[in-house]
Amino acid sequence: MKVTVIGGGLAGSEAALQLAQRGVEVDLYEMRPVKTTGAHKTDLLGEFVCSNSLGSNDIGVASGLLKAEMRKLGSHLLKIADECSVPAGNALAIDREMFAEKLTQIIELTPNITVIREELTHIPDDSPVIIASGPLTSDALSKNIAEFTGTEHLHFFDAIAPIIEKDSINFDIAFYASRYDKGEASYINCPMNKEQYENFYNILINAPRIELKEFEKNAKFFESCLPIEVIASRGIDTLRFGPLKPVGLVDPRTNEKNYAVVQLRQDNMAATLYNLVGFQTNLKWGAQKELIHSIPGLENANIVRYGVMHRNTFIFSPKVLNRTLQTKKRKDVFFAGQITGVEGYTESIATGMLAGINMARFINSRKLIELDSISMLGALCKYITFEEHKTLQPINSNWGILDPIEMEKKDRKNKKLKNELCAKRALNYIDNLAVNDL
Repeated sequence: MKVTVIGGGLAGSEAALQLAQRGVEVDLYEMRPVKTTGAHKTDLLGEFVCSNSLGSNDIGVASGLLKAEMRKLGSHLLKIADECSVPAGNALAIDREMFAEKLTQIIELTPNITVIREELTHIPDDSPVIIASGPLTSDALSKNIAEFTGTEHLHFFDAIAPIIEKDSINFDIAFYASRYDKGEASYINCPMNKEQYENFYNILINAPRIELKEFEKNAKFFESCLPIEVIASRGIDTLRFGPLKPVGLVDPRTNEKNYAVVQLRQDNMAATLYNLVGFQTNLKWGAQKELIHSIPGLENANIVRYGVMHRNTFIFSPKVLNRTLQTKKRKDVFFAGQITGVEGYTESIATGMLAGINMARFINSRKLIELDSISMLGALCKYITFEEHKTLQPINSNWGILDPIEMEKKDRKNKKLKNELCAKRALNYIDNLAVNDL
């Protein structure tokens, strides 16, 4: 039996590879380059749009635990990401172009996968389907999904950070360091004193923004990916306690503490391009240039990509999905990726992996896997499908969604210990699951 996977992004690509690995034939539909999204720049599969980071590798961090679970469960895309990684301290960041090229080549050479470059405007009713069309699902397919689910789509807006050329950075001012000296000193840091920060802030809050279309004016922003101008609008010090926080970043040349620090993260393997961390924005391009050039060390920065905003679409999963990512309406239809209400690259890959595994089990008349919420992936699936939700905002991996863990009273305020114990419990569970159930 052949499975249709809609969407050649991260979730769809992972789902297709999971199915192919289990001997299932896949038609993988990707509408690019026949139809573009406005955010993607290439026709490659698995293109990273907003950032090149998959978050921390440290299992004491929620996203790090999720990746550790995924590696144990056999994620194909994480393996490719590891092979395309660039220095980023404790984080897993990749050379985007190399990753997408390698993934596209692997999928196109996988015997059980046929890549079809056309837009699907409806959910097929003659084959099992995994819908991983992503947050930029086309209008036609969105309409059909809304009809299928019987619920309205929810929309929020995601913003993309600018990228600059490393050679245009002034290293008389900028310096390399990772926060608290963790991992390799791979971030470029641009320090600000109080006067410089206040000048930067004044430029930012007065900068013109790209005018939203009528249907965008009630936009919902995802809190962990807010445009920098939205954060700044909450008060003059919000940036200094957010993306521009100076704690743990000391210039090794002077040992001086700074009032604020702008960080840049390597964006490609050649280390010629760097993105501005936390600088997602919807400012007009001229205003972005003025703002970036006001940052000490970036006064002559060559901007190779300006920040933009794009629409993200997701379904109301509590009414649509089971924890297995199978729809309640049709047993042969699954959803995966950001369209389910998870947020983040790692989370998208993880749900694509689970949807692929469960679709293969469905086809082979095996019981579907419903992961326990002591695991990070299980907790994510439980959260987005929790039927008591009245509203749903996109969510990424975090410790708060895991089931509580028993601790001695004296240790309950020890957050680091708690996270370590939760991580150990989750990975033991996944180890047993991987051995006995997959």
